[in-house]
Amino acid sequence: MTTPLRDTTEYDDWSEQWWDPRGPFSTLSWIARQRASLIPQAPAGTGGTPLLVDVCCGGGLLHPHIADKGYRHVGVDASALSAEVARSRGVDEVIHADVHRVPLPDGCADVVVAGQCLEHVDRPWEVIAECCRLLKPGGLVIADTIADTLLARLAIITLAENVPLSWMAPKGCHDHRMFVNPRRLAFEFARNGVPVQTYGLFPDKRDLLAWVLNRTDRVRLRRIASTDVIYQAIGRKPAA
Repeated sequence: MTTPLRDTTEYDDWSEQWWDPRGPFSTLSWIARQRASLIPQAPAGTGGTPLLVDVCCGGGLLHPHIADKGYRHVGVDASALSAEVARSRGVDEVIHADVHRVPLPDGCADVVVAGQCLEHVDRPWEVIAECCRLLKPGGLVIADTIADTLLARLAIITLAENVPLSWMAPKGCHDHRMFVNPRRLAFEFARNGVPVQTYGLFPDKRDLLAWVLNRTDRVRLRRIASTDVIYQAIGRKPAA
């Protein structure tokens, strides 16, 4: 089985830090909470438990925020140790697999999410195609990633990976050459039958200050017009 990540061993090395509220993946927990806020309650009376597929689920950070929404939460990840963490945190099923070729049938999912992963895979457009393939007609897709801009490179790598603070991203975690162009992302979703809207994400300034001062573990993210750093796409596959 092939792997979509540049080097999954580094994600295995970091697997114990997924749930540290002030560790290097703390910002991912903020984004997971925001992403979950966009997922509606699962529809009732559909003849089975609606399925949510979490592409590159990592340590399962999305799970506590959607656990009461009525979905069967299935994660897919290339890191075996991260998959174990996700299982231990309540994700219903975790598949250790290549997200370029998810071993699930066409049109199986009511919701597909791909959180902060497209900038870590070799062929992001193939992963987008897989997300669209997995969606049922009328299904919801949410993806967030990092833009291929100089500003993103400065913020995410030059600053975030080089400031000696425990809550900054691990050094070497990102490669600016793999950052994702927002227009191309929207084009690829549309080309695979799912039109999306894109917008930027930015931490609430008061929450961020309180977090830096160790007064809160929760930072809300706000929508902004600019997609120059971290941005999100959301859309639905047209109903048949």
